[in-house]
Amino acid sequence: MRLIASDIDGTILGHDGTISQRTIEAFARAAAAGVEIVFVTGRPPRWLDPIREQIGHTGTAICSNGAVTYDLSSECVIDSHVLDWDTVDQVRTIVMSLAPKPYFALESLTGLHVEDGFYGNHTSPFGVGIIPSALTPDMADGGIVKMLAVLHSGNADEFMNLVTPSIGKLISVTHSAPEIALLEMGPLGVNKAVTLAEYAAARGIDAADVVAFGDMPNDIEMLAWAGAGYAMASGHPDALAAARLTAPRFEDDGVAQVIEARLAALHLA
Repeated sequence: MRLIASDIDGTILGHDGTISQRTIEAFARAAAAGVEIVFVTGRPPRWLDPIREQIGHTGTAICSNGAVTYDLSSECVIDSHVLDWDTVDQVRTIVMSLAPKPYFALESLTGLHVEDGFYGNHTSPFGVGIIPSALTPDMADGGIVKMLAVLHSGNADEFMNLVTPSIGKLISVTHSAPEIALLEMGPLGVNKAVTLAEYAAARGIDAADVVAFGDMPNDIEMLAWAGAGYAMASGHPDALAAARLTAPRFEDDGVAQVIEARLAALHLA
């Protein structure tokens, strides 16, 4: 275990925005033992406060499902993969032809752009202060790293199964939404595993020495790539099917339990 790669939401972070003390201490002990830590998330860089403030992580985070590599210490983007406007426009047209009343948003390196109706009757703490507006080609100037599409009915699995056959050759499609029909789409061929593999290789770390944790479809490739990929027992069935190993449920501090056991095994060895 030379590197721990962990998803955030639903894996170590609860709906209340907190990380358990046991999990915080497990990561601290791993870091003290010389294990490298990287958080791999669908979140953009500006939504990393929980790991910065609660865990004290100031290293690297892989964000936007692999589209952005970010250094928390310098608060700088190290690398990014972006979508061109033509792809965004094509995907939007196709999704609108297939699904009833989809709404869209664009996540760029400079901020979030949402069209009117995107949030529906829902409220989001991430949408505070954002004024909905038409999505326009000039938004690509900010470096679009993720395209979001939402339906205000149904669920994410149904939505993804509906549109992926038609847009899967244009854009990467996944989701991390357990309760709403929200899709996350990024540059073709980019996912958490691709960027994590590059990050590990640059440090001379093989997949066999990586322990990864995740709970949703956007973690599937990462869990399959890592030598020890753990899906949370409380996670999505597709994530559980992709992983060779299962961690106890999030509610039972599953990530902390696995880290503790692996550190104990290292000590015994």
